[in-house]
Amino acid sequence: MKKTILVLLLSAAGFIAVWRFEPAPLASVAVAQPRTSSPTTSGAAVGATEVTVPGSVESNRYGTVQVQLVFTGDKITDVQLLQEPTSGRGVAALPTLREEALQAQSANIDTVSGATQTSESYAKSLQAALDAR
Repeated sequence: MKKTILVLLLSAAGFIAVWRFEPAPLASVAVAQPRTSSPTTSGAAVGATEVTVPGSVESNRYGTVQVQLVFTGDKITDVQLLQEPTSGRGVAALPTLREEALQAQSANIDTVSGATQTSESYAKSLQAALDAR
């Protein structure tokens, strides 16, 4: 009987440890330095104007997210991270979120499974940058 209780307690402790485990990020993501100015413009191509617009700072349980959009004309040509979470599953989701934003050309992007809070913060910051334009 004593061995059974010990086995059950150790099994529960092992289960909890695995359940709470957060893997390390698979790859690091480059972070652009934040700018304190309003949207800027520079010539990106002949006849096209490049505009850079920072999004809002959005915090969640896993860190802070802030994006910066680069527009050429009316098209989003780049999404840069000014602030990003440093741990959790959301770190690995950032490249996927960037690609989704570039494809959608809006803040209407799918959340990444396992990184819901980071995905929602990313979309809010993205929408704020779109609204600021």
